[in-house]
Amino acid sequence: MADNDTSTQTSGNGKGTVSTARNRGASRSARSSGASEATMKKQIAELKREVSRLNRMLSDQAEETAHGWYQSAADRASNLYSSATGHASRTARQLRSQAHSVSETVQQNPGTISTAVAIGGLFGVLIGLAIARNSQPEPDWFHRWHR
Repeated sequence: MADNDTSTQTSGNGKGTVSTARNRGASRSARSSGASEATMKKQIAELKREVSRLNRMLSDQAEETAHGWYQSAADRASNLYSSATGHASRTARQLRSQAHSVSETVQQNPGTISTAVAIGGLFGVLIGLAIARNSQPEPDWFHRWHR
């Protein structure tokens, strides 16, 4: 007997044909839902792989960008350091040459330099005395504390 022939199968209550048709429909729907579930699982797995690939691409781009920023900052710092080193070395050379010329002058003219230093000290003392005489303390200041 063929599976499509449902009219010959009956049970004692007359509902055998309907229940057999329902069972076949349920099994078809179970098979189709199982197939659609498998298809959905495949699609989900494919989407997960795609998301993972995109995440890797984004992290690679972020790493390259960060490396570029770091390299740029390192290059700038290196340039600033070398520039500052160059300026410091030139300044040190210039100071050394000036100190050398001053020391040569002092060695060649010791009397002139000592006289100049003595006159500068004397002027400093005279200016200090002049400032001290002109700025007289308030006469009432001392008496405020002893009343």
